[in-house]
Amino acid sequence: MKVVIPSPLLSYTGGREVDASGATLAEILADLDRRYPGFRFRMIDEQDHLRPHMRMFVNGRPSRDLSTVLSPSDEVQIVQALSGG
Repeated sequence: MKVVIPSPLLSYTGGREVDASGATLAEILADLDRRYPGFRFRMIDEQDHLRPHMRMFVNGRPSRDLSTVLSPSDEVQIVQALSGG
């Protein structure tokens, strides 16, 4: 399935869109981490939760639940929130 990567993570994937496989968001991230080591750590904290500044969308709908079930035709978009002062 197609995964859209945010600019801050392009140094891992080298491309804005990549293919990944998995039945859930957690499996997609595991697949991406196998192919792009260190990718998952940038998204998931030590308690196995999505980091506060990371957002995931499935077909345009937000999801913070890593057990969200996916189908092969779904599109996953990863967005990194920016902060500062």
